Amino acid sequence: MNAHLVEIAKTVAPGAHAVLVMDGAGWHGSSALRTPDNITIVTLPLYAPELNSIENIWAYLRENCLAITVFYTYADIVDRCCDA
Repeated sequence: MNAHLVEIAKTVAPGAHAVLVMDGAGWHGSSALRTPDNITIVTLPLYAPELNSIENIWAYLRENCLAITVFYTYADIVDRCCDA
């Protein structure tokens, strides 16, 4: 995650400041995390799927495309997800 933050920091325009919104994943709040000076991290509340738009996509996929399915191979899973 530290390497990722360094790469993000490199893309921030000189004199600008980035705000990075992250969910509550463990590595997003690790004490070993080193945030560059030109980035501020804003962490979403512990359980707030309505604030994390990707959660809506996962919920839709689970309910409409991936539910009640037996996958026999990894390729079956990938194919179904790509089709969805």
